[in-house]
Amino acid sequence: MFESPPSSILIIKLSAIGDVVHTLAALEVLRGNFPHSRIDWLVEEEALPIISGHKDLNHIYVCPRKRWVKSLIKNRNGVSNTLSEIRELLKDIRARRYDLVIDFQGLLKSGIFTWLVKGTRKVGMDGAREGARLFFTESPYVVNYEQHAIDRYLELCSALGCREIVWRGKIPVKESDIRRVEELLSVHGIRKHDFVVINPVARWQTKLWSIKSFSELGDLIIGELGLHVIFTGSNVDRPYVEAIAENMSLKAVNLAGLTTLKELAHLFHIATAAVSTDTGPMHIAAAMDCPVVALFGPTDPIRTGPYGSRHMVIRAQVDCSPCFKKHCSTRVCMREITPSETFSALAKLISQNKNRNMM
Repeated sequence: MFESPPSSILIIKLSAIGDVVHTLAALEVLRGNFPHSRIDWLVEEEALPIISGHKDLNHIYVCPRKRWVKSLIKNRNGVSNTLSEIRELLKDIRARRYDLVIDFQGLLKSGIFTWLVKGTRKVGMDGAREGARLFFTESPYVVNYEQHAIDRYLELCSALGCREIVWRGKIPVKESDIRRVEELLSVHGIRKHDFVVINPVARWQTKLWSIKSFSELGDLIIGELGLHVIFTGSNVDRPYVEAIAENMSLKAVNLAGLTTLKELAHLFHIATAAVSTDTGPMHIAAAMDCPVVALFGPTDPIRTGPYGSRHMVIRAQVDCSPCFKKHCSTRVCMREITPSETFSALAKLISQNKNRNMM
């Protein structure tokens, strides 16, 4: 609690994409309760597009941590430049003293920045790991971890004195992002709300569904629902996505590597629905009001599933799930999810949200 509203707030949430999406709700609540405060955010380079241009932020500090680590380990010639960049960022973030520094990450990497930043109060949650809580200036706030991450962050906001919990959590997009998506769709003769987005990729091997299963699902969507199918992913994922599309009997569109994160956000916003593994784009879709069928295996949808009541989660009923393992010899939790049950859930979801597509 505060005797008076904080004049300046720093949010530390470095990564990953889905986690940064989840923190948008907290940003909006902080802004709504402290309308005259300066609110800044420290984020990693990869997740920057999620918050860039957000109306509730005054400034964004960008940390290219992964590039720095790669340079320091592998690129001897670039070490001096990397060290110079690190010094510049630290100089930048230490130029201001914040009334309140909130570590929403709760890991060592965020804890180090929490320590380095000048701040009167440095706070975080009781689930902080890797010694991050050592850098708080007061005892960690106790929150319920048996709930979604968004609700957990909002619980912390309430503990900090926020009384109005009003938020939308949408990712800001520009007119140029909208035009680019329209151009991509027009090439394939696809109109708004005339397609389903399938995001078949994930960083963990244990979260992946099979190529065959995604191919069968794509054919069912086109053949039974008469909707186009658009596959998404990064440029690295493009060959994998192409393998799925080539295994289909009917024609789908592969946009992997062809959209920015903001363009992807708008693509989800105008889609009929989406099917996704547990990964960042799934959270982007949910944030953009796109109904999502989410395929969950080794992770827990209660904590990190698509947020809200308009989505559906498909899980195999196996005793070992959730195990939170990145490697598994059987991947039975994903293997036992069938294309037919996924399609049935998708058809039901589209029917329940049909009024959305009239807007």
